Amino acid sequence: QVQLVESGGGLVQAGDSLRLSCAASGRTVNIYDMGWFRQAPGKEREFVAAIRWSDSSTLYADSVKGRFTISRGNAKNTVYLQMNSLKPEDTAVYYCAAENVPRPRLRSSPYEYDYWGQGTQVTVSS
Repeated sequence: QVQLVESGGGLVQAGDSLRLSCAASGRTVNIYDMGWFRQAPGKEREFVAAIRWSDSSTLYADSVKGRFTISRGNAKNTVYLQMNSLKPEDTAVYYCAAENVPRPRLRSSPYEYDYWGQGTQVTVSS
């Protein structure tokens, strides 16, 4: 089993930055990819970004490309999401996810991820 805990959310103004962290524990040796998703009230959970542990390759949603950066710590237990130029439409609960199945490419569907954190709220005021 893998446990994921997010931190770093908060209330900011449009144009500000935030850095989210996700700490993984348990059988982290089984993790191949990690991702960030978000869910706004009344909307489905949507993909934000993903990273592959083996080579740090990344994938981004078009809506955040150029503004958000996903990265990982040196140990196989931390992933970050640097969010710059935040917009009110970025307001959501942000979730960290991990996948323990090796796949040819990074995945953007939440159904492809096996482990989830509890989420951290990000609110961007205009």
